[in-house]
Amino acid sequence: MRLVIGYLYPTVMSQYGDRGNVLTVIKRCQWRGIDVEVDELEVGDRVDPDRVDVLLVGGGADSHQRLVCEDLLRVKGEGVRRAVDEGAAAFAVCAGYQLWGHYYKTATGEELPGLGIFDTHTIHRAAQTGTRLDTITEAGSVRAVGNLVVQWGERVLVGFENHGGRTYLHNGAQPLGKTLAGGGNNSEDGWEGCVYKNAIGTYLHGPAFPKNPALADHLIRAALRRRYGDIDVEPLDDGLEIVAHQQALARALARPGRWRQLWGQGVG
Repeated sequence: MRLVIGYLYPTVMSQYGDRGNVLTVIKRCQWRGIDVEVDELEVGDRVDPDRVDVLLVGGGADSHQRLVCEDLLRVKGEGVRRAVDEGAAAFAVCAGYQLWGHYYKTATGEELPGLGIFDTHTIHRAAQTGTRLDTITEAGSVRAVGNLVVQWGERVLVGFENHGGRTYLHNGAQPLGKTLAGGGNNSEDGWEGCVYKNAIGTYLHGPAFPKNPALADHLIRAALRRRYGDIDVEPLDDGLEIVAHQQALARALARPGRWRQLWGQGVG
């Protein structure tokens, strides 16, 4: 068996170790005897929906989103939408998540159109409050920064978040899970992320997959089933991953309400 990863904007959108998600999918496939190819899809490269099995895109600042926005819509958009609609697995983190919604309003009020795969929209907190970002203190006052914990079905996901955008789910949109610690989508509804078919949008940086092997396997399983039919993945020895998960979870839950409380007040 073979899977192809379409890695979107690897030199522009990969903040906070998001490339580690690509490496994790590769290794977890190889340990099971599954061959993996990676297509690094930069600005100007189209997405072949018949070729890619997994789409991965990471985070970036407002400036990075401006760089890729037009390309995402005009060059990659059709291929990404078709791949997702036909069941390809996808994982879009932070800025990638925001641009896969309907639109993202930047800190300066500029509206960047998105793919509309997720039934969401995002507004930077500074645009909501009129906060100037002239100093580090001002910039920090409108960001959610710290450990993020999410109840995902019967499992708990852990990661790191650093974002100024507030994402809002539209009626009927399915969240990834409930925020247990951290900011998540926003400080109001308590949800984190969004799911459409086999595509997941989230603020889980870190990268997410090394500390959440079940999440990585969820996407690998979806990709294999799309390509090869009703198939499952054999379990791996995840002892080290579980230790990393538990340590990150313990740190996050030491102060579970801090970031949501501060972010909601606009002072942390």
